This record gives sequence, structure tokens and C-alpha cells, in this order.
Amino acid sequence: MTAPLPVPRVFRFDDVDAFRSSIRNLDVDFTPLARKISAEQVILSLPGCDLNYTQSFPRIVDAQLAPHTAAVGFTMDDGVPIRFNGVERDRAVIVLGGGGAFYSSVEETPRQYASVMFTPEIVDRGWPQAGLHFSIHEISQRAQDRLREVVRHILLVTSQPTEDAQFASGESIKETLLAAIDKAFAEIVPAKWTTRANTTRQFKVFNDARAILAGDVAHPIYSGELARQIGVSVRTLHDAIQRYRGVSLHRYLRLRRLWLVRQQLLAGAPSVKTCALAYGFWHLSDFSRSYRSQFGEAPSETLAAARRLGATRADPSRSHGS
Repeated sequence: MTAPLPVPRVFRFDDVDAFRSSIRNLDVDFTPLARKISAEQVILSLPGCDLNYTQSFPRIVDAQLAPHTAAVGFTMDDGVPIRFNGVERDRAVIVLGGGGAFYSSVEETPRQYASVMFTPEIVDRGWPQAGLHFSIHEISQRAQDRLREVVRHILLVTSQPTEDAQFASGESIKETLLAAIDKAFAEIVPAKWTTRANTTRQFKVFNDARAILAGDVAHPIYSGELARQIGVSVRTLHDAIQRYRGVSLHRYLRLRRLWLVRQQLLAGAPSVKTCALAYGFWHLSDFSRSYRSQFGEAPSETLAAARRLGATRADPSRSHGS
């Protein structure tokens, strides 16, 4: 008896934490770059792999792949280039990561992309060797067009069964997907820019800084001390942050702290002032302006809304005007 054809699952999100928790086989940290988010993820589970089609939102992403997993990714649209591992180029490229590999990306506008997560890790198809971080490879335009078309056709057949569906199975769909990926890696275009993109020296500096900032972002951080902790010059540190974040260290830290403050306010912090000071914002009027510019409301409005919601949850009768 033929196994039933797998059906895609569709998830829509307007909450960053809900979107983060939906992603399997990736340890992900987001810094949104938009006041409100709207994202959609389509997941098709095939034997030994998941095909993910994502419509994302402006954000900074740090992600590490789970052990014993391989991931292949490519864009499904053309738009403002995604800065992936320090390189702003995503037309006719494919990225590859092995178990434990890390990547950083900056998406300034909503984009669409596909990723295929293989568990267990694929090691025997002649693909480029995976390293410490995801590698990026230029491929022919024909190969990219083929990948996109295969993904669109797979999702069409499985979500709205056509005549092709009667001949399809999870295994046959996976084989079609693997064949398209094989051909893409077979059509890698030698390019100098990929050599720079796939080097690990600046990546190590950036990753060391990221690890320190993840632990100390709520406290004042100075470039000289951070550089000394990593063991590099301030200039080297600046270049690494600029490459992987696309912004200065100061600007990134400020954005990150704003989002951390917002999370505390949404959780019902004691006061705006206490929360702002805890995350290094000593100039409160400047903080309020930056907060409003980023989120479209005053921090006091965020806290008031969180408290109203908390009160409603504690006493559901309030939501009915009782």
C-alpha cells in the first residue's frame, strides 16, 4: 500500500518568540528590525528531511545548526540582498552548513527563502565540505532557477494535489529535491568573493564578540575592553562587527538593548525608568525618543498595555466589562 503523500503545514506569526520557537534543528536568536513582524513558514516533512519555505521580516539572525544535521538554503525571490556571514550577495548562491555550523544574517526587508534540513547529516553526495560556519557558493543562474522551480512545484503538488500527485511519494519527492541540490553544487562558479566569505579569521573575532555581548549586553560595554577580552585591536573588532552586522558596534548594541527593554516591559517590569537604567540607557528622554522611533509607541504605553493584559488574564471577567 502506498504511503499517503505528505502535506505541508502552514504557520503564521506576529510574535518574535513564537516564530523563534517554531524553528527545528536551529538554535536561533533574533533582533527584529521592524516595529511589528509578520512571518509565514511552510514546512513539508519528508523522509529524513524537512523542506521549509519562509517569508521573513526585517531582522538580524544568529543561528547554530543542531548536531548531526545538514542544511542547504537559497533565496526564493530577488530583493534587497541579505547580508549572510558578512557578504551581501544572494542572487544565484547556495549556502551549506553541517552539524554545529553557525551563521549570521541581516535582512533589511522582508524576503522569501527555502531551506532543507537533513537529519541525519548528509555526508556522501560530494557536496562541499562543511566547516565551522555555513559556507556560501555562487552557482549558475540556471541552477538557482531550477532549485526555485522544484521547490514551488513540490509545494504545489503536496498542498493542492495535481495529476502529478498520483505518482509522487515522500521518497520520490526527496529524491527530486536532492537531484536539484546535487546539480546546483555541480554548477558552482569559481569566484574570489566566496573565498573571502568562507574564511574563518574574521568570523572567529565576530563570534567571540557575539558570545561576550550575549552575556553582558545589559551592562555598559566599551570597545577597548571588549577588544582586550578577545585579544584583538579595536580596529579589527570594528571591522568584524561591521562585516557581519552591517552596522557599527555602538548602533547594534543600542538596537539590541532597546529590544531587551521592550521584552521586559511586555513582561510587566516595575517601571520604565528602572528597566531603561538596567540596560544602560541613562539619558531617559533620548531613550524614549529612540524607543518610540523603533516601536511606534512610548515605553510607558508598552508597559501600560502589558499591565492591562496581565490584569485581564488574572481576572478574565474584566475582559467582559464586569
